[in-house]
Amino acid sequence: MTRLGAYLLAFLAACAPAPQEVASRAVPLSSSLPPIKTFAAEPVRTPVRANAEIAQDFLDLTFRLESGREVPTLTRFEGPIRVRVLGAATDLMIADLDQLLDRLRNEASIPISLTDDDTAQITVEAIPRATLTSAVPNAACFVVPRVSSWAEFQRARRTTAVDWTTLRTRERATIFVPSDVAPQEVRDCLHEELAQALGPLNDLYRLPDSVFNDDNIHNVLTSFDMLILRLTYAPELANGMGRQEVGARLPALLARMNPAGQRAGTPRAPVTDGQWIASLRTALSSGESPRTRRSAALNAVSLSSAQGWNDTREAFANYAYGRLQVGHDSATALSAFQRADAIYRTNPATRIHAAHIAVQRAAFALSDGDTATTIVIVDDALPQAHSHQNAALLATLMMFKAEALEMQGQTDAANALRLDSLGWARYGFGSDILVQTRMSEIAALRPS
Repeated sequence: MTRLGAYLLAFLAACAPAPQEVASRAVPLSSSLPPIKTFAAEPVRTPVRANAEIAQDFLDLTFRLESGREVPTLTRFEGPIRVRVLGAATDLMIADLDQLLDRLRNEASIPISLTDDDTAQITVEAIPRATLTSAVPNAACFVVPRVSSWAEFQRARRTTAVDWTTLRTRERATIFVPSDVAPQEVRDCLHEELAQALGPLNDLYRLPDSVFNDDNIHNVLTSFDMLILRLTYAPELANGMGRQEVGARLPALLARMNPAGQRAGTPRAPVTDGQWIASLRTALSSGESPRTRRSAALNAVSLSSAQGWNDTREAFANYAYGRLQVGHDSATALSAFQRADAIYRTNPATRIHAAHIAVQRAAFALSDGDTATTIVIVDDALPQAHSHQNAALLATLMMFKAEALEMQGQTDAANALRLDSLGWARYGFGSDILVQTRMSEIAALRPS
């Protein structure tokens, strides 16, 4: 129910040396910057999985909270759903929300639309990040039931009023998003939190193709997510149904909604160990010391390896461990990234995950002066970044390639690509200063 602060998705952050004076290589940022680039409201398709797997995923997502507490019954909104916006919302945020609602109508068959009426079922309120995190530390955004504003939430905090397990039907909910962050971060919050306001309240680390996963790899709702929401609002299901009753109706529903999934699937991944989740959360926590975080990430790697998972969980644990080793033990960091990349590449559903690893691999290749490898890595990852609508990742990869081209003496091509990256960077990073910082970080990786 909260989108975690994207500690890992800062891409370079601690991985780059301190920014150097690179004005001669960076595109100057001025009032003539290209306009922000945005994505169209298009489906984000992931490979179709077997319906038996999806049925289990639906039950685990719907009848349990992230904390592990059981949800006794299915709950959802009834009738047309109206969404209103409060607070310091930008025109771009409204446009992104409107695109999301269009996708929900077309792909999930949910009757949902924007309104100015204060009786709306769902409210989206944009407030400063500091205010938001003062209430829920480490959350980039979150959603709560039975309230229609920040003021109501403040009064209802720590009461059963905002306890999802006490609901029997959904009538009101409010999504709180930060008003002072990059447009992409706001959009990502809208996708994940609106999906959870409407449907499943849980996140599962085992899922390779969903925003319902705290790894924060998927930024926008995928075709799997839309199928889960279509199931939630299927006429054959209703408020108050328990897990067993819903489970009995899922096979027929999935056969109708997802005929390509009527086939044998791989065995369902085992339940994720609570110790593994706790270790990973410690590794991702900015409140812990670097040494504690590295130790926790290594423990998550060891636990996943001992369980023989060899899936997104083991890969993500290695990714986290590698990120925390950057600047501390480069050889260990690279080894962890390579292990994560190898796992992600075995599954077509996790190619976008491999694209995130590509940033780290490109950083190592560029710092070694291996421009040809840098370009190969980037070219392989760019289509995934675009198809999954991740502007920050897309811009970062383009900047890496531009730096490699410049090192090869292809100055015109480098400048053109770097300039092209700026529109995506403005959407992905927000302020012009952060865009310049990202370019400077990448330029600083060039061997002296």
